[in-house]
Amino acid sequence: MSVEFRQSEGLHSQSPGPDGPSRAADTDSPSMPAPWSLPRWRAYVAAAVLCYINLLNYMNWFIIAGVLLDVQKFFHISDSNAGLLQTVFISFLLLSAPVFGYLGDRHSRKATLSFGILLWSGAGLSSSFISPRWSGLCAGVGCDRADWELALGPPNPPRGAAEKQGVATTGDPRSSWCEDVRYLWRNWSFVWSTLGVTAMAFVTGALGFWAPKFLFEARVVHGLLLPCFREPCNSPDSLIFGALTVVTGIIGVILGAETSRRYKKINPQAEPLICAASLLAAAPCLYLALILAPTTLLASYVFLALGELLLSCNWAVVADILLSVVVPRCRATAEALQITVGHILGDAGSPYLTGLISSALRAGRPDTYLQRFLSLQQSFLCCAFIIALGGGCFLLTALYLERDQAQAQKSGTGIFESENQRLISGRGASPEDP
Repeated sequence: MSVEFRQSEGLHSQSPGPDGPSRAADTDSPSMPAPWSLPRWRAYVAAAVLCYINLLNYMNWFIIAGVLLDVQKFFHISDSNAGLLQTVFISFLLLSAPVFGYLGDRHSRKATLSFGILLWSGAGLSSSFISPRWSGLCAGVGCDRADWELALGPPNPPRGAAEKQGVATTGDPRSSWCEDVRYLWRNWSFVWSTLGVTAMAFVTGALGFWAPKFLFEARVVHGLLLPCFREPCNSPDSLIFGALTVVTGIIGVILGAETSRRYKKINPQAEPLICAASLLAAAPCLYLALILAPTTLLASYVFLALGELLLSCNWAVVADILLSVVVPRCRATAEALQITVGHILGDAGSPYLTGLISSALRAGRPDTYLQRFLSLQQSFLCCAFIIALGGGCFLLTALYLERDQAQAQKSGTGIFESENQRLISGRGASPEDP
């Protein structure tokens, strides 16, 4: 049996030789595809572990928001300085995102993930043995006691295996990080969807940090609670808002993913259109939640829940957009850049900006509890306009989606290496390309 025939049959064929059967892997060229499959139970375990890690991550991000009133009373800090705490916290967290994105595209993703979670959980453990002053530094790298050993459970599938129906390509040319960034910068679906994600992050960051205090002060204005003059400030609103966020988040993610799955059957632009529609609908809900808070607290809670539900519809869908428009070999870099841009321009700055506007408004008003509440309410209003801009960004994403998906799929199925390299580096086709 010839070498060419064995190659055409892939890695499943074997041929007897003078010394007995020989594996096709020994004679195949390095660029031949290799079969890859994953048992269903391992896929479920991997998804469960990653969900658990993300749950701890988001719990970690909003620890300060849950005790914000006590923090402000204890340290005697204004709204602007309180918002700055979250900005510094998230900015430190994001320093590692581009580094881990680079490593994830070039080395074992499971090993990279395990190393990152080991650092994360180690920082959390060390914070238990140091004073409150230095524990804040530890919080900058993520203070959670995550069960990092679970990171070893998920498999490490070959890049692009999903697009190739279980067959992974080996021997693909490796582009540099700068080439990856240039390719992503020219990928308009990625650019506009990243700006849309940034708007989402801006609003969710401001809500997650300030909404518990806003709802508490609304109760005080309605005469349902007494003002908090010293810690601890006993308020049920942090728990209520947290439970509301969890429930609407779970329902919203499932609803958005299922709607996208069904709508894609009749419209290839379904994903960005769903994101745009949900954000444009969330804007008036958030606006009404803020405006109605001094009048009727129940209506404010209802519209806030609807706004959070609509925001949550997008989290799974935007991940699908990124995976569909970016070639497999630089997806980790794309995810890292989207996370970095989204958080640096989004929820890293929105708590501080909201607090800064609130403090500026309070400076020119009488020092009464009602005026403090109205200052925070009015500083929140920018969120409704920002989320509407995010909806516009996803509408622009829909204009480029099919073109960028076609380019990514052409490279993902990878007929020729030179075409792969051209798409990643952004260079035009040369006469030598086959």
